[in-house]
Amino acid sequence: MSSYHSSGRLSDNPMAIEAWFMDESREDKRLPHHRSPPEFVSLDYLAELGVLYWHLNPKDYENDEELQKIREDRGYNYMDLLDLCPEKVQNYEEKLKNFYTEHIHGDEEIRYCLEGSGYFDVRDKNDRWIRIWINAGDLIVLPAGIYHRFTLNTSNYIKLMRLFVGEPVWRAFNRPQEEHPARKEYIKSLVEKVGVALEAH
Repeated sequence: MSSYHSSGRLSDNPMAIEAWFMDESREDKRLPHHRSPPEFVSLDYLAELGVLYWHLNPKDYENDEELQKIREDRGYNYMDLLDLCPEKVQNYEEKLKNFYTEHIHGDEEIRYCLEGSGYFDVRDKNDRWIRIWINAGDLIVLPAGIYHRFTLNTSNYIKLMRLFVGEPVWRAFNRPQEEHPARKEYIKSLVEKVGVALEAH
């Protein structure tokens, strides 16, 4: 497991993802939105929320045995690639607005960053926003039923691999969704504290 400073900040290990509690500012959503002082969140805390993380080699994703093993172990048999930037996506602003609207999915959301970077925001048990900064090599899994959203940072570019179990389902259910089966199951898993910490590789 990556080491942490006493503040909870991830160490200078380049293979560890950074996450922090967000401020309430209405500034540009693509900015980091740190609190003052910053409050960093550990991988263990993310794992308690059901968020899983691996660091892989994005330059060799086509031949990466570790990625292949993750896909086989977790049943991710569908894959596609998405270049998300103004030049390559029709209705770019509208799509980003939809991605940044708080929602859940009925299935896991699995994203592997191959180039660029962006932010996944997730709600914790106390409904606080946690911002997760993903960069090239970061693969994260958001559990079904967790409230979340996504935005690019100021670089306005990310290349993502999207993975699914079976056929891809793109449907988002915007908050509130307390009666959705996936949301109920997620809340139940939090209460039962089944989150298992996985090592960051």
